[in-house]
Amino acid sequence: MSIYVETRVRGRLEELWQRTQDPALHECWDLRFSAIDYLPRRGDEPQRFRYETRVGFGLRIRGEGESTGRRDGPARERTSALRFWSDDPKSLIREGRGYWRYVPTADGVRFLTWYDYRTRFGPVGRIVDVVVFRPLMGWATAWSFDRLRLWIEQGIDPRHSMQRSLAHAAARLALAVVFLYQGLVPKLLYRHASELAMLSDAGLRPEAAERMLTAVGLVEVALGAVVLTAWRARWPFAVILLLMPIALVAVSIVSPGTLAAAFNPVVLNVAVAALAAVAWLTSTDLPSASRCLRARPAEPSVELS
Repeated sequence: MSIYVETRVRGRLEELWQRTQDPALHECWDLRFSAIDYLPRRGDEPQRFRYETRVGFGLRIRGEGESTGRRDGPARERTSALRFWSDDPKSLIREGRGYWRYVPTADGVRFLTWYDYRTRFGPVGRIVDVVVFRPLMGWATAWSFDRLRLWIEQGIDPRHSMQRSLAHAAARLALAVVFLYQGLVPKLLYRHASELAMLSDAGLRPEAAERMLTAVGLVEVALGAVVLTAWRARWPFAVILLLMPIALVAVSIVSPGTLAAAFNPVVLNVAVAALAAVAWLTSTDLPSASRCLRARPAEPSVELS
């Protein structure tokens, strides 16, 4: 149940080391932390630090940790091991440990992390951890690693990555809701009279209009499901951008009276096309947890000193 994440970064080891070891830079890309502060260090003692995570509604989770070892290994490898803990009663994590490894390759650096932790709140805490929290932490780690990769490889500021990701998610989710709702509610479940009226205006007989309404509803539901689940697919947005003007022109010709309604095709189709345009424009160079390796390969273990 430990968490493992690995990525390949096409960049210099020293640059990757700086952006992961400098707390001001680290908090820029790591979704798991809102603030990281190093404490004064004396001599060779471990580097102590404080961290904070804002979880919304003014709530903050605070904890501490220490970097317990870093060394150069074979082939100029580097390892940074750490321990962390939290006395904050709101924190599910009681204490944990882990490491980062930096392995130079022919075209960059193999960057990976492994960590594990113990929870509080007894059996309830363990259940919440297994079902919700640990998968979320694994995803957040992988997403953050890809965000860091884009920063180093393409110079994309982590703040811009976050803004683009939020804009893309909002547009994609809104499109999915529109198509799922429009397909299910007025077409498949309630067979709304206005939907059938538009098909009748197009010259279809009642039986044919019923069949056509079912077919259109199924297509809309399928498109909404693809938009929602195929998160890296861009083609649905191109399809939507193509279909919305065609659908608007068709409705204007066969059923022009609908254009004056309170909730009319002009408003709906223009809004949907705009959402599709936003989703299309923000769909490139986004961080993705799916680009990271999440299973620990078989190799010699790293001792945490």
